[in-house]
Amino acid sequence: MKRAEFLPYCRPALGADDIAAVVDTLERGWLTTGPLVKRFEADFAAACGVKHAIALNSCTSAMHLALIALGVGPGDEVVLPALSFVAAANLVLQLGAEPVFCDVEADSLCSTVATIDRATTKRTKAIVTMHYAGRPAAAAPISAYARSRGIGVLEDAALAVGALDDGRWPGFCTDAAAFSFYATKNVTTAEGGMLVTRDDEIADRVRSLSLHGMDKDAWKRYERGGAWRYDVLETGYKYNMPDMAAAIGLTQLAKLPANQKRRDELASAYIAGLEDVPGVAAAALGSMRPSDRHSWCVFPILVDEQNAGISRDALIEALRDRNIGTSVHYIPSHLFSAYKNRRHGPLQVTEAEWLKLVSLPLFPGMSDTDVADVVAAIKDSVPAASRSHAGL
Repeated sequence: MKRAEFLPYCRPALGADDIAAVVDTLERGWLTTGPLVKRFEADFAAACGVKHAIALNSCTSAMHLALIALGVGPGDEVVLPALSFVAAANLVLQLGAEPVFCDVEADSLCSTVATIDRATTKRTKAIVTMHYAGRPAAAAPISAYARSRGIGVLEDAALAVGALDDGRWPGFCTDAAAFSFYATKNVTTAEGGMLVTRDDEIADRVRSLSLHGMDKDAWKRYERGGAWRYDVLETGYKYNMPDMAAAIGLTQLAKLPANQKRRDELASAYIAGLEDVPGVAAAALGSMRPSDRHSWCVFPILVDEQNAGISRDALIEALRDRNIGTSVHYIPSHLFSAYKNRRHGPLQVTEAEWLKLVSLPLFPGMSDTDVADVVAAIKDSVPAASRSHAGL
């Protein structure tokens, strides 16, 4: 049966407290980077247990500045998974370096030491590893591998706000981690990002580069007693987060535990509901450790056409006909026209698995009935499920 109302793939979890926080900021009159940004940074650093947190206008900006701080430049190579959003690869090219795409393992859909090693050369300057869908990527062994070779490691944690990688937030054992606060993420500021790092030098350089290369705390020049004179240490960028965005971030961060609990409940309902659907299974859940926590920013499933009796693309259309939105994470970067001639290692898992991936709706405002509707729509659309139900 078709739903009466469209169920979107995602809807931001915004409430009256988020709106009030923005109104309060407007009434106070401080719109750009100011005291709320500093408070948001402090609260985020405390939540993730990493020394430094720098709020920026996007996760892409955070990755850009991190790669610069890691010394990536012309002639260098950066190894990164092909099964990821294309932002990091774009940045590598913009820095004059070469992105080298590596494969992922089937269990996690994350890159591993083994998949990274096949793409690493003497020119490798940095590794970007991603927590696919918010599933922790086991960054510690990757960090150890890179450290022994003098290679930097940046975690693309765009989907991993609230995830625990062996009991720790991303950024604890690597050089840096970049989080996203885009509208579809577990904590949103509409647009925004955060770079976390334990490294004082990386933090200082990223802070300076994020605001035109100005010296420390130049934003304070508009406070009472602030100095008008400042220095520009190097040519930088305009990547700072405004206080209005930080106001939303603070209220969102405070609600993260409750929203994460609801995401856990919704994911569990999906897993149980799809357990008996032939050819359909939750993706990237293999080899999870007891100390891991999935953020469930995305709930991806794999559709095995041979066993399900329907292709991934056909299932997407069937769900759309039932008023259910979906997405796909991701079209592998090496398949885009801009990257078709770029070097990459073996990508057998990536090229096989992405053709099966569908991301189902999952956001805290969903009801149990919404999940039941999605599961019912999948069961009705999968021929093998109908045959199984009929006992054939």
